[in-house]
Amino acid sequence: MRRELLGAADVSDDQLAAMVADLLGEETVSIRDVRVDAVDYELSAITTAGRWWVSGHAATPNGDAPFRIFVKHVQNWSRSPQFAFVPPEIREMAAASVPWRTEANVYRSNLADRLPEGLSMPRALAVIDLDELSSAVWLEAIPVHQWPWDSDRFKRAAYLLGRLAGSSRVAPLAQIDDHQWTVLDYLHGRFEHQVVPMLRNDELWAHPLLVDAFGHGLRDRMCDALDAVPAWVEELADAPHLVGHGDACPNNLLGADRPDAFVLIDFGFWKPLPLGFELGQLLLGDIQIGRRHADTLAAIDAEIVPAYLEGLIEEGHGAVPAQVARLHALQMAVFSGLSSMPFEHLGDAPSPALERLAATRAAITTYCLDRIEAAERA
Repeated sequence: MRRELLGAADVSDDQLAAMVADLLGEETVSIRDVRVDAVDYELSAITTAGRWWVSGHAATPNGDAPFRIFVKHVQNWSRSPQFAFVPPEIREMAAASVPWRTEANVYRSNLADRLPEGLSMPRALAVIDLDELSSAVWLEAIPVHQWPWDSDRFKRAAYLLGRLAGSSRVAPLAQIDDHQWTVLDYLHGRFEHQVVPMLRNDELWAHPLLVDAFGHGLRDRMCDALDAVPAWVEELADAPHLVGHGDACPNNLLGADRPDAFVLIDFGFWKPLPLGFELGQLLLGDIQIGRRHADTLAAIDAEIVPAYLEGLIEEGHGAVPAQVARLHALQMAVFSGLSSMPFEHLGDAPSPALERLAATRAAITTYCLDRIEAAERA
């Protein structure tokens, strides 16, 4: 059975048959045919070596049945092509800074049985360590429903993320592996070694794409904020830490069989996180990639913070609304607002699409800095 496209993530014929039997609820099956298709996924991820659909037909005691399995090859990001751009002097720190075992550990756990009602996750058919720096996760295919991300959906997602954060059943799995990470690691890693040099680089900022979008004093506001970032990060580090998905953007909250439920995927950054940390990617994720307009920021933000608090309270976790709102603002500014410049596209040919992207990124930065100023006045 030809599955060469899977590379190191492939399994034996017997292993595949056992997974298909598990998927179909049969004791044994015989694989009739199988095909492998690479997943056309528009967003790159430094810890993902590949994604594939494995599909086909199997003979069962009840006749032939189709099957479909999702395979994801996760790896230490030192194996990513993008790692070549990391300065040699910080490569060891950089390689250790990004968790890659977390996702495999989540799928090995019983998290699915602990999630609050309204949240689910794909069932793992197998989690296989390929070598010391990579694993393959074989997951059931789930039907994805394309519910519109309207106001009610954002509020429901925030509410369930609050319940997830405050859940005593989920809490024992918050630190699911030995990868220790805090917001201070981000400050002393990517922020100091990449974000700050970019903001200080006059040559880069002379590019027309940045001059036009980030002009009118926005770059000055960003550079002025740099002095405050260490204190902001210390405040985040000292805040209560609760379990978090780590990247709860709409792209990772798939539509379940009803509009008020979600299927969680991509658990690579699952860990204890500062209170309210999840709200940043929920709000900004689709705007960062151009799927939603930045003029929706304020209206949605005003609804997701109280919804998140409602979820926390539902789980018996007390939180001060002003504290959650401030920590949310700090998280957005540090992790998104001050690094939103589209530097990755400065070598691309000019286009209206790039101009729109740069304008959107500038709107994100402006909003994040405005939120900080509002939080400082509160």
